[in-house]
Amino acid sequence: MAFIDYYKILEVDKKATEADIKKAYRKLARKYHPDLNPNNKEAEKKFKEINEANEVLSHAENRKKYDEYGENWQHAEEFEKSKRQQQQYQSGGQQGGFGGFGGGEDYSDFFESMFGGRASRGGGGRSPQYKGQDFNAELHLNLKDVYTTHKRTLTINGKNIRLTIPAGVENGQIIKIAGHGGEGAGGGPKGDLYITFSIENHTDFKRDKDNLYENVDLDLYIAILGGEITVNTFDGKVKLKVAPGTQNGTKVKLKDKGFPVYKKEGQFGDLYITYQIKIPKNLTEKEKELFTELSKLRTS
Repeated sequence: MAFIDYYKILEVDKKATEADIKKAYRKLARKYHPDLNPNNKEAEKKFKEINEANEVLSHAENRKKYDEYGENWQHAEEFEKSKRQQQQYQSGGQQGGFGGFGGGEDYSDFFESMFGGRASRGGGGRSPQYKGQDFNAELHLNLKDVYTTHKRTLTINGKNIRLTIPAGVENGQIIKIAGHGGEGAGGGPKGDLYITFSIENHTDFKRDKDNLYENVDLDLYIAILGGEITVNTFDGKVKLKVAPGTQNGTKVKLKDKGFPVYKKEGQFGDLYITYQIKIPKNLTEKEKELFTELSKLRTS
């Protein structure tokens, strides 16, 4: 197996910080994404390599193992264990060997069996099994995309995965898809796929978990005299009655007009509206006279 230089693939130095790696990955992933390079096998191959490199270098523990053991980084623990056993064996001489091995088997023979060569005599002819590498991916969506449950096809390392995205997914949330990672070794199980959601909000609503918040401009005359207004909710418009003498900053709660509760069908948070009273500008002379008369009435 040829050595793969993940640093070279992501075009970063070995001293690169976690932020440097994340920035490089995002830049290259966008450049070589299959959606932007349809029917381009080279771009598809490059995209797969970029994801594989990011799987390792974006994980501090995996990166440490890779820096020390290279292509065999996934078996670092077994490697360390076997070195300790070898040291015990050497210090103990020929008596008893270690781990079921006799004194006639040398160090390189042991590692050949450990990493997929001929089977060890002490293991009954079986090669060791290792779970496949876990994959990580980032899915960019808009807030409107996660208001309803929907299906989406993702391309991960050249493979299409049909994914159901539940309504109410939060920004930064991570979900696990079992068995969609790398192939296992020695008949071991596949790794898993971890998807991190990056949700952008281009609406007038502010989201806090299941609740939504919105500022609504309120006409001065309606605030004083009362009346009816129409406001936007995430799934349509509703009419609200405004009480006479409503003050600036007054908050109104619209029950069940917030965001869907994650994996709880039919349940929603609330929508909180804050009134921002608009002071009229460019008053006419007549309006100024009337406001002057009102001010006199209030002070008399």
